[in-house]
Amino acid sequence: MPDAAPGKADHTAFGHNPRSAGGWGSPTGFRRAESMVGKRVMGIDPGLTRCGLSVVQAGQGRAVFPVAVGVVRTESHVPLEQRLQRLYRAVSEWIADYSPDVVAIERVFERSNVSTVMNTAHASGVLMLAAAERGLAVESYTPSEVKKAISGNGRADKAQMTKMITRILGLSEAPKPADAADALALAVCHCWRGPMNQFLRA
Repeated sequence: MPDAAPGKADHTAFGHNPRSAGGWGSPTGFRRAESMVGKRVMGIDPGLTRCGLSVVQAGQGRAVFPVAVGVVRTESHVPLEQRLQRLYRAVSEWIADYSPDVVAIERVFERSNVSTVMNTAHASGVLMLAAAERGLAVESYTPSEVKKAISGNGRADKAQMTKMITRILGLSEAPKPADAADALALAVCHCWRGPMNQFLRA
């Protein structure tokens, strides 16, 4: 995946465009989890220097189709407020281009590097704001939740996760860099776990 200009997302579109409606229905009157079939999920792996973005579309059962994946980059010498503005604009463009129904983002968790945590938190805030301003719900998942959903192992390493997401989505090559693969994993995780999360909250 070639480098893009700072603040612009370099990405790959996979050409999966059909938007088919779907649902489980409830002829017996029992409450059921809302179906994800036909819905698009935008996955975001938040970061200030590199932010992974993806869009997938849920199919029947556990089928998930890739729509687009990429990374938006900002340069470290640029003032913080301008870097955040660039992230906001890039994500807003993706939302306009790919019309996701919901956003799945990695939950900020404690790391040993406080500066990294703060930068990621800043980025997460503006990314969630971009989604909220366009009426999109935002679901957060911890890294271990995503790893468990995708590989069955909450401690899977990046190589294992990349291999699994490449296989699940039927990609001809592994998405790079790791931020792109992580964004796809987040989106697939929500396709599989979103309906049950909604059911449990109802």
